[in-house]
Amino acid sequence: MQSLTDLETIRYGRQMLIQDWGQEGQLRLKNAQVFIAGAGGLGSPVAIYLAVAGIGQIHICDADTVELSNLNRQILHPSERVGRSKAASAVETLQELNPEIKITGSTNYLDAGNIEKILGQPDVVVDCLDNYETRYLLDETCMAKGIPLVHGAIEAFLGQVTFLHPPETPCLRCIFPEAPPKRTFPVVGATPGVIGCLQAMEVLKHLTHTGSTLKGRLLIFDGEDMTFAPIEVQRRPGCPHCGHLT
Repeated sequence: MQSLTDLETIRYGRQMLIQDWGQEGQLRLKNAQVFIAGAGGLGSPVAIYLAVAGIGQIHICDADTVELSNLNRQILHPSERVGRSKAASAVETLQELNPEIKITGSTNYLDAGNIEKILGQPDVVVDCLDNYETRYLLDETCMAKGIPLVHGAIEAFLGQVTFLHPPETPCLRCIFPEAPPKRTFPVVGATPGVIGCLQAMEVLKHLTHTGSTLKGRLLIFDGEDMTFAPIEVQRRPGCPHCGHLT
């Protein structure tokens, strides 16, 4: 296991003051690998806050290019990068924010034929996707590999977050058996900002063994009313996706 340098001790000193975090927790972050699926509205705050917290290796995957209509929420990408690969833009931004960590990116659309190879064996995966078809595939692959998955989704002023790690928790299909219809949904940038930050916090708590995560709970955020509502979620008996896990 790598140790902390003097510069890292200074850089991360304030978070290391947190009870139960300390140098041991920071070393866990330095030696951790996190995979972020999506470099858009959710992936931006997730990646930024994990990078500045000192996650040792971050891999971010997104097949799209930066569009002008993305810029109200996708804060990884400045205006001059419109037309460029989101993954490459994300790597550039994150490396500027923290040159001490390893950032890699891939431009593949995740599908059944490539996801296992692209995903690898990280410590945590973060779902920052915008469609349930790929979310279900990501969830199933994480289940097969035994990797915890932090799910987040948003629309307009609404957002949701949960921590998935069957059989300890439900799988994504236990909570959402059917995908919502595909459509262009409204979004204000602050909503993925809130949800992405919560996803990043879930990852940091899990890796540092600090606090408790949203295992068995779906946290619903309503920005219009400014409310947070945790809902208990359970495994569905006979779920065809996680029912075989014990």
